[in-house]
Order: sequence, then structure tokens, then C-alpha cells
Amino acid sequence: MDTLLAVRARGITRCFGDVVALDGVDLDVAQGQIHGLVGPNGAGKTTLLGLLLGLAVADSGRLEILGTPVRRTLDAPDGVSGFVDGPGLYPSLTARQNLTSLAALRGRDARTAGVDDVLDQVGLTDVADDQARGFSLGMRQRLGLAAALLTKPRLLVLDEPSNGLDPAGKKHVHGVLNRLAADGTSVVLSSHRMDDLQALCSDVTVIATGRVVFSGPLGKLAAENRELDYRLLTSDPQAARRLAADAAGIRIVDDAGARRGTETLVVRALVPALDALVVQLVGAGIALRELAPVVSPLEAAFLALTEPQEGTRR
Repeated sequence: MDTLLAVRARGITRCFGDVVALDGVDLDVAQGQIHGLVGPNGAGKTTLLGLLLGLAVADSGRLEILGTPVRRTLDAPDGVSGFVDGPGLYPSLTARQNLTSLAALRGRDARTAGVDDVLDQVGLTDVADDQARGFSLGMRQRLGLAAALLTKPRLLVLDEPSNGLDPAGKKHVHGVLNRLAADGTSVVLSSHRMDDLQALCSDVTVIATGRVVFSGPLGKLAAENRELDYRLLTSDPQAARRLAADAAGIRIVDDAGARRGTETLVVRALVPALDALVVQLVGAGIALRELAPVVSPLEAAFLALTEPQEGTRR
């Protein structure tokens, strides 16, 4: 199985003085997988991404990238590309010139390096000859992704790749990443956006205060096995409140809307109890106009795992 792993980390520890940024971290990333890395600010995500990119070395532990053990030296592993803390760009150069310069550093010209191709992949062809200093945050993110794609990486490491993207730009970037994964490229991305994780990732690792508190399939993290708050919009709020008050496994969290005669009711329940309430509402002739979690199951799981453990690590 190890031969199928793009990343295999065991017991990775990294300290900055007295601050333990990573504390015995294990991480497996399969080939062709988009793996999410998530955690509160200061959890150690950027430190871990830096290790994968060869920008830092671990104090202890074992790290293999694309089947090769990582040495205790600052060195970008072959086949790995990406960025942390935003891409580094030359603001006075155009998008095409930025990429051409990077290609030249590797001894390649723009044509053979595929500069125009990667600009097209990330949707920047129309602004290829505009200076980067005039780019929005989202455009800079896309140009950084284009720069990472120049090397045709087998492992792509990205820090908040959807930061600053409008909906069209985010859809475009998601398409690029999904196509890369389908072609066998492994992707590790950090994100604070739960919708990005749900749209892209098959597996996710949650880090809090430098330690892994969950690692596995996204569906397992967001499994509906905990009580959540749900917002119900109905055609008869008073009747809905009466049914909810008598229903097994249902707690009314906020019925201010119902008392005001509006349609909103917030209840707390496990999914089976909520399903039973919906059946009762429909059976009583009450139209259910909207049913949605106040906080998504994925976000609720993330908060449950990380809030008690938040600390001051960097």
C-alpha cells in the first residue's frame, strides 16, 4: 500500500523555540487524491505544508514524498510544486512574463514550458499581458496555481487556493484540481472553507494545536451521528411548534419566530428524530418550505473537534 502513497508522514514534530508547531503528526495522502488540511488559525497547517514543499525540515519523525524519504536539508522534492501564504509574484511583470521568468530559471523557454497552456487552464488568457500589480487577490491565486502547474507536478501543495475567488473563478479552479486528480496528480490543500472541502476532497485531516484530531474520509467526519440545530420554515409555525414540542428526540432551541407568527423554528435533533418530525408535519398538512442545518454537519464536526483544543501554536 505504501507504494500508492504520495505522502507518508509518521511522528512529524517541528518546534520553533519553545513553541511546538507540529506534535507527532501522521499523514497519508494517496496518489490521485485531493486531501484537505483543515484546522484553526495557528494549528500548524502552514508548517506542515512548508515541510511538504521543502521549505522547512522536521525536527523528528519520518516523511516520504512520492516514495522518496525526505532528507534533513532544505530541498524541494522532485515532482512537488505549490505555494504557502500566497504565491510569490513579480508585480511589475505581466502574468505571461512571470511564468516565462520561472520557466527560464529551470532552463526552459516559454513555448516548451507550456506557459500559454497553463494560463488557459486557470482562465487568465485574457489578462496574460497585464501587470500582476493590478491583479485582484483571486487573480493572483490563479496565477500562482498556473506557476505551480508549469512543472507538471505529481504532488501539488496549495494554501487556501480559493482565497479571494469569485464564484466563477472558484468553479474554474475546482475544475482544474479535479482534472489533475483524475489524471493521477495528488493534491494537498488547506482551506477554512467547508464548501471547498466538500466539493473537492475525498479525505481530510484536521489539526488542532499541532496534533491530528481526525484523519479519514470526509463522509466519516461529517457523519450524521450528533445533534445539530436545524431551521424549519413552515406554513403553520404555531402548529409546527406544538408538534415539535411533543416529538421524541426534538428540542426547541429558538421559537421566537413562531411566537411572532413568522415561519421560522429552530430545533435540535439527531437525523432520525428530525426525519420523524418531518413525517409528522407533512401528515398534519403543514407545508415544509425549508429545512436546513444552522451550521453544516461538516462545520459542526470541525468545531466539535477543534474548539476545546485551540491554543497558541503557530
